[in-house]
Amino acid sequence: MTQAQVFAFAILIGLMVAFIWGRLRYDLIAVLALLAAVFTGIVPHQAAFSGFGDDIVIIVASALVVSAAIERSGVIEVFLHRVAPSVTSVQGQVVILVTTVSVLSVFIKNIGALAMMIPVAFQMARRSKASPSAFLMPMAFGSLLGGLTTLVGTSPNIVVSRMREELTGRPFNMFDFTPVGIGLAAAGVVFLAFGYRLLPGEREAVPTMEKALNIKDYMTEARITAKSTVLGKSISHLSTLLDEEVLVTGLVRNRVERLIPLPDVVLRQGDIVLLEGDPQALERGIRRARLELEGHDRPTEAKGVDEEIAGIEVVIGPKSVLIGQTAKRLALHERFNINLLAVSRSSKRFTERLRDIALRPGDVLVLKGDLVLLPTRLMELGLLPLAGREIRLGNPRKGLVPVVVLAGAMVLTALDLLPVATAFFTASVLTVLLGSLSLREAYEAVDWPILIMLGALIPVSDSIRTTGGADLIAGGLAQFSNTLPPYGALAMIMVAAMAATPFLNNAATVLVVAPIAVTLAQRLGYNPDAFLMAVAVGAACDFLTPVGHQCNTLVLGPGGYRFGDYWKLGLPLSFIVVLLGVPLILLFWPPV
Repeated sequence: MTQAQVFAFAILIGLMVAFIWGRLRYDLIAVLALLAAVFTGIVPHQAAFSGFGDDIVIIVASALVVSAAIERSGVIEVFLHRVAPSVTSVQGQVVILVTTVSVLSVFIKNIGALAMMIPVAFQMARRSKASPSAFLMPMAFGSLLGGLTTLVGTSPNIVVSRMREELTGRPFNMFDFTPVGIGLAAAGVVFLAFGYRLLPGEREAVPTMEKALNIKDYMTEARITAKSTVLGKSISHLSTLLDEEVLVTGLVRNRVERLIPLPDVVLRQGDIVLLEGDPQALERGIRRARLELEGHDRPTEAKGVDEEIAGIEVVIGPKSVLIGQTAKRLALHERFNINLLAVSRSSKRFTERLRDIALRPGDVLVLKGDLVLLPTRLMELGLLPLAGREIRLGNPRKGLVPVVVLAGAMVLTALDLLPVATAFFTASVLTVLLGSLSLREAYEAVDWPILIMLGALIPVSDSIRTTGGADLIAGGLAQFSNTLPPYGALAMIMVAAMAATPFLNNAATVLVVAPIAVTLAQRLGYNPDAFLMAVAVGAACDFLTPVGHQCNTLVLGPGGYRFGDYWKLGLPLSFIVVLLGVPLILLFWPPV
């Protein structure tokens, strides 16, 4: 081996050891590996930061923004609300959730698809009185399988496409992954519909700060409009639509007439209903019934184009000027440009209107206003902000807008009218311009540590090829593979990628293993496309640990899982992927 190859392999081994050790975060490990590669000379100084301008980074960031916009739209929630109530068995709910996550992962990043469905899983768990642990890990695995089916579904596909472009001058297209991916996703859904029983029956979620701040008895009020789905219908119908997550505690008619909210009272246009529940449940219920949140006709205006109107949770301090006052008497909106959206008081159910509640120390409020001016207003009013979760109550949703934007981007890429990076970057910008996401939400949607890791590891992984290290490894594998048929060589590469993913992260695995797979294919005289597909499948299918993919990590706490729970469901699923994935690749991407 040459000195450059020794350095390249030493950095690669050090990278793997650091990932396994786990004492440093993966983005910091990647940056240290980049510095080591630069200072040892295997990555030229002028190429050190080339990875941060790579299309991979742009596509992954843009896909995360578009995913967040679709999650924010509530379209999927509305669809599931119509289907889910008729399914009460745990197995049926597992099928619905896993199938939905898998289908969503076809079109958007799998981590985004899973994130938007986790709250729905908790709703179903409450309805069936089951543990969320029965749903969350199967959903995470379903998102990984669904992500296999398109270019933007998962990061390994994007990285593999770039590798193919370097090799042949043409990347994989949007739906080149679809034939293999659909077969694996369908088999996975069938297995998970029964395999969820391998998981522990009762596990409780790890307590989080959000759960500690989970105040469940907010009271707000909403108006019946001409567009409301409950106009002309009874309060019992409204209660059914609210899915028993929100209580109707009062009814105001003609602005002053107070009615008892009996189940058979028919709702009229202009009626104001008093609702009680947590902010997320209130938001869902108001959206489903197409009600108009009180305060909607009192807009708060930002001072400049960069400011943002948003909701925030606050608690009334002991010296607050709000103590003993009502929002109406204090003219909260007129004097402070703040809207009061909801109030919560321990062990108290309000029947009066928001504007008439005499506030006390310790009351928790949801306020809406200019995020730039809110800190000053809170100090003036003696209010203390609560941190730990996002409040979207009162924020508008754009429905089908982000779905249409995503569909447009996919059509343009499928027809080769725009490169994937350009199409999805345009889509992410449009979601902000059209109001589906604020700038703050767009920046928060981007997984910056993943982007740093990708940008740092691209030149490091390329050094394995440029120093001849990939040829060296491939030569050794080729000698071993000479006696193997094509399916044996493909299975070997797929299993190697699958084994490395828990330690290297799935995108990093592709960056390291793909050059070796391509070199091996060339030495054996096979079509590299088949081997790149095997790398993509193996790297995307980490079912054995909670650390190899963000989707697995995302459900670890909410599902109350332990490290050893993953292989119980993941090991048989991994066997299915290899046994079915290799024949599918041979069928659609013949190596010879």
